[in-house]
Amino acid sequence: MQNFYARPLNSGARWLAVAALVVAGAAHLPVIGEHLEEAPYMGVLFIVLTAACFALAAAMISFDPPVVYALAVLTCGLAIVGYAATRTVAFPQLADDVGNWFEPLGVVSVLSEALAVAVAGRVVTGRPVVRERRPHPVAIASR
Repeated sequence: MQNFYARPLNSGARWLAVAALVVAGAAHLPVIGEHLEEAPYMGVLFIVLTAACFALAAAMISFDPPVVYALAVLTCGLAIVGYAATRTVAFPQLADDVGNWFEPLGVVSVLSEALAVAVAGRVVTGRPVVRERRPHPVAIASR
């Protein structure tokens, strides 16, 4: 279990995960103030999510252990679930969000969070993010 927390993966895909985390965190910055006034609990959750995304991105750049990728999957996965929940159920002080699936910053955040989940999930499970290109058998035979 020690390796899960400390062993750097040196994954080439970490830069894609870092970019997705930074975009996810940045997408929440413009709406924090509005939510702190309208629904303070959601504003605080946005602050926590933004800080977590930036901290995870920094940890991926600096240390790159598997636990950081697992935390990115958990954090961004929960953010996506939260987005879907606020679009389907009227939360206190956020009833106007129900059905508003295509709010531009919401779409940006969900897409970037989904990318972070996909990339970090592949890295932490040891699956390649991008398949290696192998020459086509016909190309090899014609040489």
